[in-house]
Amino acid sequence: MQKINFSSVRGGQIWLALGGMLLLGLFAAYAPANHNTPAALAERIAPEGSLNIAATAVQTAPAARAPQSAMEVYNGVCAVCHAAGVAGAPRTGDAAAWQTRLAQGGLSALIQNAINGLAGAGGVMPARGGNPNLTDAEVQAAVEYMLEQSK
Repeated sequence: MQKINFSSVRGGQIWLALGGMLLLGLFAAYAPANHNTPAALAERIAPEGSLNIAATAVQTAPAARAPQSAMEVYNGVCAVCHAAGVAGAPRTGDAAAWQTRLAQGGLSALIQNAINGLAGAGGVMPARGGNPNLTDAEVQAAVEYMLEQSK
């Protein structure tokens, strides 16, 4: 039986590593190009085509809609905050809270705050209750409706 010494084992490992590196070098020559470069990524995610909207766009007027009643506006928009007093909103039915608001500037100020929005120490009121499609007249009717319900 032949004795195996450390240097012969180590030599075999070195030859095996060199052979592996040689094979890797041969395969690398035939490997595809690196697909992780910025240019390759940009090419992969580039759109297939483009659309010239300017040539095809048609300007149309917004569809006319029937005005909403004060109750419809209140139930669809205002009640979200005013029924529960969210964000400092005076609750519908709370006469004292509404009288305090009225005393600060009157009905016209309440309506303007509802139309334009308000952010202050007393709370936050988004413009038009957060619905930009409401007309000034619809907002005014909703404010008057809440006041009527809060007498």
